[in-house]
Amino acid sequence: MNTKDKRYWIGIASKEHVKTGVAGGFSQLCHGKVQPLKRMAVGDGLIYYSSKEKFGEDALCQQFTAIGEVIGSEAYQFEMFPGFVPYRRDIHFFEAKDVSIRPLIEQLTFIKDKTRWGYAFRFGHLEIPRADFELIAAQMLREKTAANTLSAEGA
Repeated sequence: MNTKDKRYWIGIASKEHVKTGVAGGFSQLCHGKVQPLKRMAVGDGLIYYSSKEKFGEDALCQQFTAIGEVIGSEAYQFEMFPGFVPYRRDIHFFEAKDVSIRPLIEQLTFIKDKTRWGYAFRFGHLEIPRADFELIAAQMLREKTAANTLSAEGA
C-alpha cells in the first residue's frame, strides 16, 4: 500500500471493550455497525480512544488505549450473545501503553476547539491526519523501532 493511500482512524469505545478487542484481534465500532468498518482498508492505522473505563459507567479514562493496523479484508458478523450480532474487522494490535489525551490536545489538529475537545469524538469513529496518528503512536509504542516501522510502512 502506498503511503498516500493509507488512511488513519480513531475508534471510540470504553477501555474495557477495547481490551476485549485487543485480546481477540478485532475492532468493533459504533455498537457493532458495519459502515465504519467498511470505510477502512487493509493497511490502514487504527487508534482507540476511551473516554470511559467501562461502558455505561461514570469513571473517566480519557486515554488512547490501543493501536494497530487493519489486516482483515472484510467486515464480518459475530454473535456475542443471542440477539446481538455485531460486525467486526480483524486488526493486528501493537504492544503499546495507554496514553492520556490531555498533554496532546494542543498538538492534535483533528481537535478544532481545544476548549471542547471531547466534541471531536462524538460519532464513534473518525479519520485523522497522518501527522496526528504518528504523534499519538510515538507516545503509545514502547519501542522507537516499532513507531518507525509503523510510520514507514507503505512508504
